[in-house]
Amino acid sequence: MVAELAPAKGYPDEPGSSGARPNRHDELGTMLRSLNLSHTAKSFADLALRASKANWTHEAFLHEVVRQECEYRRQRRAARLLQQSGLPREKTFRTFQLEPLGPTLRLHVERLRSGSFIEEATNVIAVGKPGAGKSHLLAALGQDLVALGHPVYWTSTAALVQRLLAAKRDLHLPQELAKLDRFACVFLDDIGYVQQDRDEMEVLFTFLAERYERRSVAITTNLVFSEWERIFKHPMTTLAAIDRVVHHAVILDMTAIESFRAKAAQQAQALPIPDPSS
Repeated sequence: MVAELAPAKGYPDEPGSSGARPNRHDELGTMLRSLNLSHTAKSFADLALRASKANWTHEAFLHEVVRQECEYRRQRRAARLLQQSGLPREKTFRTFQLEPLGPTLRLHVERLRSGSFIEEATNVIAVGKPGAGKSHLLAALGQDLVALGHPVYWTSTAALVQRLLAAKRDLHLPQELAKLDRFACVFLDDIGYVQQDRDEMEVLFTFLAERYERRSVAITTNLVFSEWERIFKHPMTTLAAIDRVVHHAVILDMTAIESFRAKAAQQAQALPIPDPSS
């Protein structure tokens, strides 16, 4: 049973009130801060003035107060998630060229940007030549996921493998995997560059198997799947790894896209050399 709230004490200018009038502005600010609504405590006075000038209803005023508090918290959460994500800050969709992807790939990317694949524990694999923009594309996707409020983690595959190896040597591998499990999506950059020994291959396989059908993994690689035996060494282990990664996955085939870096170098060489005498 919920107890009834005591009525607020009347103010001197209200019927039935007596005594000194408290400073409602200060009192309201104190109460809001006690409720961890520090942003609202700073902004409610300006909003109240706007509401008075615009003749807002009480409901409209309350709606705007709550909306601004929610937006403030969303932005703070996004900033915190971005800080802990390890994502390269400069790689966003604002700096990515979507045109070379073609209509089919662009449609896949647009669907991925909604973040719905996270809820379904679907993986994303970007396959292509070095310099094709795989890392930039997935990093930009990660930035969008953070803006939607999803915790993500960006790492090179080599760095992750070494992290898991160290945890295994210290007998803390389950705890390290549990830490990574807090992220809705882990981005593994450049899986094709990792040439593992048996221990390194085993911890990478364990990581992929642990996340299978529970959490998403996004991978960039310059190796097509038929070449993944270079990563996992043993044919059966390679098949099992591919099976877990691809079973629920969106594959972004970027193998037809030429290197952006090579194009930039060719264009730079084609520029006319200015005449120093002119």
